[in-house]
Amino acid sequence: MDVPIDLELIKRLSEAFGPSGFEDDVRNIIVEELSRSGISYEIDRVGNIVAKKITDEKKPTVILDAHIDEIGFLITHIDKNGFLRFELLGGLDERILPSQRVVILGEKGFVYGVIGAKAPHLLTSEERTKTMPYRSLFIDIGAVSQDEAIEMGIREGSPATFDAKFIRQGNRILGKAFDDRLGTYLVIELLRSSDNIPINIIGVFSTQEEVGLRGARVVAYRLEADYAIALESTAAADTPGTPEHEVSTKLGSGPAITIADRATISSPSLVRMLVDIAKTNKIPYQFKGRMVGGTDAAAYRYSAWGIPSTTISIPARYIHSCLAVADIADVENTKRLVLGFMETISRS
Repeated sequence: MDVPIDLELIKRLSEAFGPSGFEDDVRNIIVEELSRSGISYEIDRVGNIVAKKITDEKKPTVILDAHIDEIGFLITHIDKNGFLRFELLGGLDERILPSQRVVILGEKGFVYGVIGAKAPHLLTSEERTKTMPYRSLFIDIGAVSQDEAIEMGIREGSPATFDAKFIRQGNRILGKAFDDRLGTYLVIELLRSSDNIPINIIGVFSTQEEVGLRGARVVAYRLEADYAIALESTAAADTPGTPEHEVSTKLGSGPAITIADRATISSPSLVRMLVDIAKTNKIPYQFKGRMVGGTDAAAYRYSAWGIPSTTISIPARYIHSCLAVADIADVENTKRLVLGFMETISRS
């Protein structure tokens, strides 16, 4: 099964600005891609994109969901010296925040800065042993006063996220917001590459997942389907210092199928079907080994229709940080698995 991967599109999606609630740049890329492929779509009042390919109403319908937001920051205060205080949008690891480059969407465009902290040589011995809480940190945009920061376009409520470039190194890719721009990429690709599969596909590009599955909860109550699959990126913990039994997923070992997480228990019959398809087609796969996190699959599983749902994830190291690492083969094999699933249900 030929599944070429468009790394240029992944790059564009990864580098796009889109913290929770401010997903416009990502949405514009998706709309451009759908329009170029002649796929009809609508945008609802919370910014979700719902794209539909209906071929035969008698055939099964599957929802393919990916969230388009990323973790980020919200500016809450500009002090008299031009330093910015912030709140977190989504679950960030506070340990990695100091010295990270950030980009802020101001009223006049993007403004760049760095997350600052108390200078190391001024820390007490006790402070050196502890993670700096984010409320003790600030963003430095080079402004010398509150007035200058405001003149640059910064306001209370300005959103921000990490500033990082996409890189390919061998069979690995590094980039920002792989959670869930890799899933977003796959939903676009699966909508475009499924013309010869006689099923009905609803592609959902949901907003505000990182702050509580909010976009998908809106969509789930007005969509009916036979199946729902959340295409995600999940934490790969195959790194030094992680005990073997705590390694949730591994890079290069294929898509990760979720049996259960903190938000939902996947449909057992759907999980069995995916495993059978992977084995039949010799697609490497793994199970998500830790019952942590939650995805949009929960919104569909517990919607008015109770849709059989699960999550298929691309493993990535260091998600919810400034830069993640993923394996190109895992992206390819996730696409193969979902295509195999759609071909299987088309025969039912």
